[in-house]
Amino acid sequence: MAFWLIVLVLLIIAAALLLVPVLRQPQRDLPEDRDRLNTRFYHQRLQELEQDEEQGVVAERQVMIEELQQNLLSDVPDAQAAKPEPLNRWVLLPGVVILVLISVGFYLKTGGLAQVQGWNLVMSEMPSLRERVMNEDKQPLTMEEIARLGLGLRTELQTDPRNVADWVMLGRIGMALNNATTATQAFSHAYQLAPNEPEVALGYAEVLTRSNDPEDNKQAADMLGNMMARNHQDVRVLSLLAFNAFEQGDYKKAIGAWEMMLRVLPENDSRREVLKRSIEQAKAQSGEDNTQLSVTINLPPDVERQLPPTAVLVVSVTDGVAPIPVAVKQLPLGHFPVTVSLSDANAMMPERLLSAQKQVKVRARISRDGLANPQPGDWFGESAVMPYNKESQISVQIDHQVP
Repeated sequence: MAFWLIVLVLLIIAAALLLVPVLRQPQRDLPEDRDRLNTRFYHQRLQELEQDEEQGVVAERQVMIEELQQNLLSDVPDAQAAKPEPLNRWVLLPGVVILVLISVGFYLKTGGLAQVQGWNLVMSEMPSLRERVMNEDKQPLTMEEIARLGLGLRTELQTDPRNVADWVMLGRIGMALNNATTATQAFSHAYQLAPNEPEVALGYAEVLTRSNDPEDNKQAADMLGNMMARNHQDVRVLSLLAFNAFEQGDYKKAIGAWEMMLRVLPENDSRREVLKRSIEQAKAQSGEDNTQLSVTINLPPDVERQLPPTAVLVVSVTDGVAPIPVAVKQLPLGHFPVTVSLSDANAMMPERLLSAQKQVKVRARISRDGLANPQPGDWFGESAVMPYNKESQISVQIDHQVP
């Protein structure tokens, strides 16, 4: 209401600036006043001539009287002359209407009225949005509703900038919307207000860990180290510390954090299997786990002579059940027999490592054109399903051709 009152006042002022200069006409001397002044001047001059004649100053009085009469007739306008018509004030009404229409039109086009209305709608929904986000029994918010909640929080934080809970909530919303800038700034404000609050520090460390800036990652590592010193059995801190270390290439630190989590988590916790696979992957990346599969591949000499120089050897390992490979290695074609070593570094997916398999099946294929998918005419061979351990050695004879 206050906004529209201001708009109305401004329009009235603008209309007044248009009307007042036109309506305010300069005051003109009325013809009657001018005639009366000229007549008075004429009689005054007659008296002066009479006095001058008595004193002997003027000799030709009659001539001068005729001259005064002639001047008087020239100064008095014709009574029948046309008088100017006053301006009709209703003529100005279209101008005022056009002024109002143009002003309102420009505002509707560029003033963001739709955004203001949307903002008012968001602010009216804020109580219900807060209730739904805080109550797990309520219907979860959609992504659009989460964005509206973020807009409302930013508005309310303008009037209450020391509300730590709202800063944390805004940071979580930024993470949900993949808005790293909003998440980082919000958690930074919250951390400045409450640096000793565990939830705030952990949230800020998570945002910094997921940042693409190496300096942010290092700051997160320092924060997590301080939190570990206070509570070395906090699973959330351990998990984030391991992730941070793994992303920075500190595999030993990541392995240590995950192994500590294994000691803390209950035996029936479903997260234990994920942790074990993560540890195996970190060991493979660091070279600590030297588990390898040695495969010796044989090819008949007459087939070898037929192969083009651009052909490549593709060795894939499955678990003998699913057709999706656990590990794949591709290398230029050489002289046969050839021995190929595969390890977790050749894994296709981090959750399916070669070292975690109990049995394997090896397939060796010679791709004539270097394509990943088998093509007609490619030579291949497969082993049987074999038990797998760190010392496993498997032989494969290439003696079949793709039809």
